Amino acid sequence: MIKSVSRKLLSAVLLTGTSLAISGCASVPNAQSGMEMTSPRSADAPPPPVPPVAQVQPMPASADMKAVLDALAALGPQPLTSLTPAQARSQPSFADAYARVAQQRGIQLKTGVVTTTDMSYGSDDEQMARIYRPAGTAAGANLPVVVYYHGGGWVIANLDTYDATPRYLAEALNAVVVSVEYRHAPEFKFPSQHEDAARAYRWVLDNANEWGGDVERLGVLGESAGGNLAVATAIHARDRGWMMPDHIVSVYPIADSRKDLPSRTDSAQAKPLNTAALNWFGYYYMRTMADAQDPRINLVTANLTGLPPVTIVNAQIDPLRSDGETLAAALRRAGVAVEQRVFDGVTHEFFGMGKVVPAAKQAEDYAVGRMRSDMMR
Repeated sequence: MIKSVSRKLLSAVLLTGTSLAISGCASVPNAQSGMEMTSPRSADAPPPPVPPVAQVQPMPASADMKAVLDALAALGPQPLTSLTPAQARSQPSFADAYARVAQQRGIQLKTGVVTTTDMSYGSDDEQMARIYRPAGTAAGANLPVVVYYHGGGWVIANLDTYDATPRYLAEALNAVVVSVEYRHAPEFKFPSQHEDAARAYRWVLDNANEWGGDVERLGVLGESAGGNLAVATAIHARDRGWMMPDHIVSVYPIADSRKDLPSRTDSAQAKPLNTAALNWFGYYYMRTMADAQDPRINLVTANLTGLPPVTIVNAQIDPLRSDGETLAAALRRAGVAVEQRVFDGVTHEFFGMGKVVPAAKQAEDYAVGRMRSDMMR
C-alpha cells in the first residue's frame, strides 16, 4: 500500500499549440475561421463559435438512462454552447432530471443516515467544503476518509449539483466524505481549480480527525473535471511528500487533449455532454492554448509513477470515454495498478444515479469495492 514518499511525512481542452495572453485574456482559436479570439474572464461573456463536429448518432441509451435524459429534455435546458457561463450555471442540470425521475418513482434520495456540515478551507467564498458523515459520528470515531471532487468542466456546477455521490460514499463506506468546492472559470482560470483541490486535500489531512476521520485510511474520488483533479492532486501530494491516498477513483476524467480520440467522434452528438461542449469549456477555462498541454490537464503526459492503485469508470455514450482508456494505458506504462471499465448504455453524469439507473449502481458498487479493498487493509 502506497501512502507517502515517507510514510510519516497530493474539459476539457482539445486544442494544441501556443498563444499569448493579452490584457488578462487568453488567445484561443476560432474553430470556424482558424483565427484567434480572446478567452474572457467574465461569466457574462458570450460563448465562442460552435466548432464543426461529427454528425454521428450516439449509441442508444438503456431504458432507465433514457428516462433521465427525457426528464432533462422536459426541463427545457438550452444548448450549453449557446450560453454564457452565468446563464449555464442557472440551467436545469442532470441532477435535477435524476431527482425528477426519482420523485416520479417514489424514491427518496436523501435520508437521515448521513449528515452534512459546510466549512471553509480558504478565504474565497468558493473555497469551501461539505463534510458528509454517518449520523452520530463524533471526533475520535476513526472512520475512513474520502476526498471528493465534483465535475462541471471547471466552469459550472457546485456541491449541490453533485450531492448524490458523496452522500452514497459516506453511507456505503461508513466514512467521512469531504466534497470540495473550488473557484470557477472564467473568473478564475487554470490552474486555480487544481491549486484549490490541492489546498483542500492538505486541509483534510490536517483536520479530518476533528470530524471523526482517520487519514490512515484515505481515498480520493472525482467525476469528470473532478476525475482529473483526483489524479492531479495525488501527483501533487506525491511530489511534496504528503500522505498519499490508498486508492484513487477517477470517473470519466478529463485526461487527454488530443482531438482525434475515437469517442470525440462516436459520441460527438451525445447528451448531456457532447464534443462541441468540450470546446466551450476549454474556451472559458484556459488562459492560453498551451494550457491544453499542461500535464495537470493532459494527464496522459504526466509523470504517473508512484501513484496508488487507480480505478477508472467510464460511460459508453460519452466523448470523454477515450480519455479513461488512454489514461489507463498511461498508468500501466508507469507501473501503476489500474482497472478501467466502460459501462454500456449510459452517458456522462450517470455515476451517482444508482437509485434509478441499474448500471450506475453497478459502477458505484464497483468503485466502492475497489476503494474499500485498499483503504481497509
